[in-house]
Amino acid sequence: MITVIPETEVLLSLYERMMRIRLFEEKVQELHKLGKLPGFVHVYLGEEAIAVGACSVLRDGDHITSTHRGHGHCIAKGADVAPMMAEIFGREGGYCRGKGGSMHIIDTDLGILGANGIVGGGIPIATGSALADAVLGRDGVTVCFFGDGAANQGVFLEALNLSALWKLPIIYLCESNHYMEFTPTKDLTAGRIYKRAEPLGIPGLEVDGNDVLEVAQVVGEAADRARRGNGPTLIEAITYRLSGHSEGEEAFVSGYRTEEEIESWKGRDPLATFRARVLAETSIEASVLDEIDGRERDQVEAAVEFAEASPLPAPEEAFDHVFAPRRV
Repeated sequence: MITVIPETEVLLSLYERMMRIRLFEEKVQELHKLGKLPGFVHVYLGEEAIAVGACSVLRDGDHITSTHRGHGHCIAKGADVAPMMAEIFGREGGYCRGKGGSMHIIDTDLGILGANGIVGGGIPIATGSALADAVLGRDGVTVCFFGDGAANQGVFLEALNLSALWKLPIIYLCESNHYMEFTPTKDLTAGRIYKRAEPLGIPGLEVDGNDVLEVAQVVGEAADRARRGNGPTLIEAITYRLSGHSEGEEAFVSGYRTEEEIESWKGRDPLATFRARVLAETSIEASVLDEIDGRERDQVEAAVEFAEASPLPAPEEAFDHVFAPRRV
């Protein structure tokens, strides 16, 4: 696919957001190794181009649903890294007051309907979001991020079917990173995921998930289609997670990926390749990108300071926010 290099402001915004995710996730890795984070964390290293490309073409009133590997989606949709880091620390200053943790960050004001610890858990939520837009006559679009592991959940076909029947304004965006936890996707999945759209009569497309401009172009076209009332699109973005399924996995599993495979995909690092393309095809100087790197690094360090200074939630509020308030 031929993609056009956008204007300088857009390019710098894409680079900035991708770098923010990269540095945030590298810091999360570091903190986890130091034993400072409770619970599991699943980092988004190597997949930044998908979230940033997709969210770059959405409007403020649009929505997304996320996954257990959700930090990148949240940041790409505009989440502040300080309360995000505090949430991962389990502190009161977090988006869920420290009670959701890494896999349950949510900010409905930004259209982030939540990361989800259940594989495929975001699929019905996203479909409901799109249904609400359709019923209420809004021109919003919902992007449902999910992994190739979730593509074999029954709810995926159910959601696709209803969305196709009702022409819902939704984009199902599969981040196909070749693994279902520790098992190669090819061992458990017949055929190609994007081709599951064909029998339902909706568009199914494959994109290079490591090319932020290609992702933005394809998702943008799908969003325009959805806003015109033409229904859903299924997109399979081919990518690779440069880290493991979860941090610390080497303590209980090893050998399911070869070093040769990992190094091969590092050569297609979406951030490095995008930076190289920007420098080669535009007048943007390396010093401008270096300045962004430094600024984002400072922002992530400030987020850690904020998180560490934030208190733990009070024990007496353990049952607060468990249920929505009853409406009379």
